[in-house]
Amino acid sequence: MKTTYLSTSVLALTLGTSALAEAPSAKAVLENYANIAEAKYQDSLITAKALQAAVDALIASPSDETLKAAKDAWLASRNPYQQTEVYRFGNAIVDDWEGKVNAWPLDEGLIDYVDASYGLSEENDYAALNVVATPVFTLSGTEVDATNITPELLEATLHEADGVEANVATGYHAIEFLLWGQDLNGHGAGAGNRPATDFAKGDACTGGNCDRRAAYLKAATDLLVSDLEFMAGAWAEGGEGRATVMANENDGLVAMLTGMGSLSYGEQAGERMRLGLMLNDPEEEHDCFSDNTHNSHYYDGKGIQNVYLGSYTRVDGTVVSGASLSDLVKAKDAALDAEMTGKLDVTMAALGKMKDAADNGFAYDQMLERGNAEGEALIMGGVNGLVDQTKSIERVVAVLGLNQLEFEGSDSLDNPKAVFE
Repeated sequence: MKTTYLSTSVLALTLGTSALAEAPSAKAVLENYANIAEAKYQDSLITAKALQAAVDALIASPSDETLKAAKDAWLASRNPYQQTEVYRFGNAIVDDWEGKVNAWPLDEGLIDYVDASYGLSEENDYAALNVVATPVFTLSGTEVDATNITPELLEATLHEADGVEANVATGYHAIEFLLWGQDLNGHGAGAGNRPATDFAKGDACTGGNCDRRAAYLKAATDLLVSDLEFMAGAWAEGGEGRATVMANENDGLVAMLTGMGSLSYGEQAGERMRLGLMLNDPEEEHDCFSDNTHNSHYYDGKGIQNVYLGSYTRVDGTVVSGASLSDLVKAKDAALDAEMTGKLDVTMAALGKMKDAADNGFAYDQMLERGNAEGEALIMGGVNGLVDQTKSIERVVAVLGLNQLEFEGSDSLDNPKAVFE
C-alpha cells in the first residue's frame, strides 16, 4: 500500500489561523512519542528481567512450579513488548534490531529436539540441526565448537545461520519454544507441553542434554535482556532513537504514521492474521508454542492506538501521556480526528472480542481451522478493523501535509492469488 502526498512544512500546523494556534507544536508531539517509547522499552526490560530471574530459578530447581513461573513471566513480558512494535517500521534503529528479539516463524529443530513428524526442509539445511544435542557441527563449511552455549554463539553464529531467516536462534520465540516445546495439537486444544524434567539434572533428565538445554535457555534470556537494555537506552535522553526523531519534525511525524500504517495494514492485518487464515495453518500463529497469539495481536493493536492518542499505561499502572497526533489532527479537521479515534476503538473492540474468546478456551490455532465460521469471523473482525483504520491513517497523512510516505503491504491483502502460487 503506497500513499504519496505533496510535502508541506510542519510549521503550518502551528501557524496561520486561530484554530491552528490551539494545536500543540510538532516538537511536543514528538517528545511525547519518544517518552512513550522509552517507557515501553523500559517496561519490556523490567518484565524481561523478571523472566530472567524465573529462568534462573527453573534451572536451579526444575519443577512443575518453577516451569510454570517461567512461562507466566514470559507471557507477562510479551504485553509491553508488543506495544512497541508500532515503532518498528518508521524508525530504522528499531527495524534493524527487531529481528534479534521477535523474529518468527522459526525452524525450532535448529535449537532442540522435535517430533518425528517435523521432517526436513528443502529450504533450510539446518532446520533439524538440534544445537542442544550437538556440541560440534559444521555450518556453511566451517566447523563450529558449541561446547559452551553463550549469548555470543546464539547471536553471532546461529541466528539466521546460512542467511536463512527461519533460523531464529534468539529472542522471545526461541525462549518460548524452550519453555513450552512444540505445540503438536494442530487445530485441537492445548499448547506445547514440555516437561520440567527436560531441565532436570542426572538420571531425572528427559529429552537428553538437559544441561545444554538449560544453558541455551539462559543464554537466550540473558541476550534478550541485554538487547532490551540497548533499546531502552536508545530512547532515553541522549539516545540515538530519540535524537533521530527529534532532529526533523517532518521526518519524525512521518515515522509515527509509517509505523501506524505499516503495522496496521501489511504486518498485522496481512502477514500475521489474514495469511494464517487463508492457509488455515496453526504454524502461522505469532506465539505458536504458547497459544498466546491473541494477546500479541491485541497489544499490537493497542500500540497503534496509544501512539495516535499519545498515551501509554505502564505495567505499574502509571500513565505516560502528552501532546498527540490526535491533537494535531483535531486542530486541522475535528471530524477526521473523531473518525480516526472511532476506528481505533472499533479495531480494539474486535481484537478484544478475539482475545476474550481465546482467554475463555477458544485458542487462536482453533480459530484458524478450515470451516470454523466462528473463528474466521473473530479473526476477520480484527483484520477488517485494521484495514479500515489504515484508510483513515492515509487521510491523516494528507491532512497533516506530510511528504512521500509508504506503508508495508501484504500479498494476502493486495494479491491473494499469489499466496497459493
